[in-house]
Amino acid sequence: MSEDDMSEHTVSEHTMRAVTVREFGGPQVLTVEEVARPEPLPTEVLVRVHAAGVNPVDWKTREGQGMAGLQTFPLTLGWDVSGVVEEVGFGVTTLAPGDEVYGMPWFPRAANAYAEYVTAPARQWARKPATLDHVHAAAVPLAALTAWQALVDTAHVQAGRRVLITAAAGGVGHFAVQFARHLGAHVIATAGAARHPWLKELGADETVDYTTTRFEDAIEDVDVVVDLVGDAHDRTSTRSLRVLRPGGLLVAVPAGVSSELAAAAEAAGVRVTPFLVEPDGAALTTIAGLIDAGEVAVEVAQTFPLEQAGAAHTRGETGRTRGKLVLTVAD
Repeated sequence: MSEDDMSEHTVSEHTMRAVTVREFGGPQVLTVEEVARPEPLPTEVLVRVHAAGVNPVDWKTREGQGMAGLQTFPLTLGWDVSGVVEEVGFGVTTLAPGDEVYGMPWFPRAANAYAEYVTAPARQWARKPATLDHVHAAAVPLAALTAWQALVDTAHVQAGRRVLITAAAGGVGHFAVQFARHLGAHVIATAGAARHPWLKELGADETVDYTTTRFEDAIEDVDVVVDLVGDAHDRTSTRSLRVLRPGGLLVAVPAGVSSELAAAAEAAGVRVTPFLVEPDGAALTTIAGLIDAGEVAVEVAQTFPLEQAGAAHTRGETGRTRGKLVLTVAD
């Protein structure tokens, strides 16, 4: 090996490709650059990324919204990862090099998932579902944890409860339908008519075509609404209050709870809560068990190579994706 080859090899061991954002803006601000490869601190693991999920919070943050206030430039987006443990830091006993893992590390701080390597605390990861490849596993963490934590930890959904899920055909929505079914709830889903047969296969008991029907005119006596749309779009959260039983709960996922929404909920005799997903390796282990048992399916609409992250954002921003979009990073 020549001296130049040795130098190039040395550099490659310390750098990686990552999608970098140096200013907020449209998809064109996403560029692939060579950056320093991270090293795991004590209790952390270094994961070689095989695939990274794409979520609405990614393009909202890219535009200067979402979690933009918590980020610094240069920024690498992304929180969904599926990959293989490359190295473990001091003190890690739960994972070892070679383990296939998936996770949603660090959220809402930057996790830098649109890259070849990421580091994060070992307990923010879980072993990848054995029945999934890395592409499908990368589609799970943020969306599934959002649905799980909203239904299980926040709403405490039990068998027999009536649960309405808006935007049910999306990334979070299709998991929420399946988790609510798993919990024994009566599941009502809103989506365009073309998605209704698929949602019923996933476990929806009733479906409402939001393009032709105001759901508040067709539904009543709901115990829990998981609203994945928000008031910015046709005042969906406020309209959801009308379908709740007295004392029922609205989990407002996209934009939180405004003072107006809180006042409207109080006047209607129902409850409303904001929500933000958290890293949760233990819940991901439970979710992996449901996937491997065949109780939960994962829908991937399209994959893109890392270099086409901008195209993935453009597709996602249409708001018409069935399931998830995923970036492929390594074979």
